[in-house]
Amino acid sequence: MTDTAIEAIGFAAAAATTLCWLPQAIRLIRTRNTQAISLASYGFFSAGVALWLVYGLFLGNAPMIAANVVTLALTLTIVAMKLRYG
Repeated sequence: MTDTAIEAIGFAAAAATTLCWLPQAIRLIRTRNTQAISLASYGFFSAGVALWLVYGLFLGNAPMIAANVVTLALTLTIVAMKLRYG
C-alpha cells in the first residue's frame, strides 16, 4: 500500500471518529440542556484529547493533529456549555 493511501485511511478514520461529537455540540448549543452531560467525563476526555494532540504534533502526524484539533474544539464547546448552563 502506498504512503498516500495509508495517509488517506488515517484522514478518513480521523474524520469519522471526530465528527461523532458534532451532533452533541449542535444539540447543546440549540437546546442549552446540559443536564445529562457529565462534566468529569468530558473534562477527562478533553484532557486526553489535548495530550493526543501534543503527541501528534511531536510525531508530525497530520491526521492525528487534524482529528484532535477538531475533537478538542468540539469537546471544549460541550464543557463550556455545561459550565455555563449547568
